[in-house]
Amino acid sequence: MERASTLFLKVTVFLIGIPVVALCIGLPWIAKEAADHFPAHWLYPALVGMYGSAIPFFMALYQAFRLLSYIDRNEAFSELSVVALKKIKYCAVAIAVLYAACVPFLYHMADRVDAPGLLALGLVIPFASLVIAVFAAVLQMLLQNAIEIKSVNDLTV
Repeated sequence: MERASTLFLKVTVFLIGIPVVALCIGLPWIAKEAADHFPAHWLYPALVGMYGSAIPFFMALYQAFRLLSYIDRNEAFSELSVVALKKIKYCAVAIAVLYAACVPFLYHMADRVDAPGLLALGLVIPFASLVIAVFAAVLQMLLQNAIEIKSVNDLTV
């Protein structure tokens, strides 16, 4: 049962990455269309932020995949899992910072075309990334405490 659930989660992690790859491939066409409506000094920082956030996103997906592999090998309560959660936390914070830096440019774009959904999207992604970062930090702390308790129990037995 445990193998099936981690296999399902591994497939889900893989499927989460597919739309982001598609967006990275399709972003030049979107940018070309947007270049007709917005000046370059608004567009380029947003594009750099979007492409730049893809790197920590895929790093976090890889760490999640590794974490699931540790669970498969019954190494869930190990320092490797703590390190993977720490890297996921840092990646989520990096994504939040990159998108938060793009919010002023998205505000100008949304104001110009009267599209509040564009600004809402620009605010949802950093908020969701911060929620993931806090969740990973809490899991990291709990896992570290569990490892310490396990090591103390192993020494007393």
